[in-house]
Amino acid sequence: MIDLPIKVKSIKYLDKGKRSLVYTGVYKNKKVAIKIKNPDSTAIERTKNEAKYIKLLNKHGIGPKFVKAGKNFLMHELAEGKQYIELIKTNKKKELTLQIIDQCRTLDKLKINKLEFTRPIKHFFVKDNKVTMIDFERCYKTDKPKNLTQFCNFLNLKKLYKIPRKILIEYKDKPTEKNFKKIRDIIGRA
Repeated sequence: MIDLPIKVKSIKYLDKGKRSLVYTGVYKNKKVAIKIKNPDSTAIERTKNEAKYIKLLNKHGIGPKFVKAGKNFLMHELAEGKQYIELIKTNKKKELTLQIIDQCRTLDKLKINKLEFTRPIKHFFVKDNKVTMIDFERCYKTDKPKNLTQFCNFLNLKKLYKIPRKILIEYKDKPTEKNFKKIRDIIGRA
């Protein structure tokens, strides 16, 4: 079991990642996810980094709601629902994909690189037709974020959409609203 400096009920193991272990619990009558450092990881201060970025991104409507963080843990509301990848064959595919690229665009405008979009299988949960992005422990600031282009490359690779390479390069070179709209329009028309 995990040792926390606060009272959390019904703690249960959920998952293990390279850098953290994830548990669920109930804190102040809300379901929460609790991330602690994976003892096998050599990564430094990943939960602290994730807490910083979740707090910032919550101001822009991205990510699960931040709850609390301490020296060795991070707690946020539990992202529930189905994973995006499970829903891409439904009639909601376009709507959900547009939500994701809008969030990617916001990250790009904030000059934050998430680093998880080449294989984002477990990074989006959908409940009540709302997409929640998770896992911000590797985020960092950069003048050349690649969130939208990496996600679009994933969409192309999985043959979910056909976004021309030329348009992706235009956005990569000049991440303007005009170039973003070209990508958004392709998905919106599909």
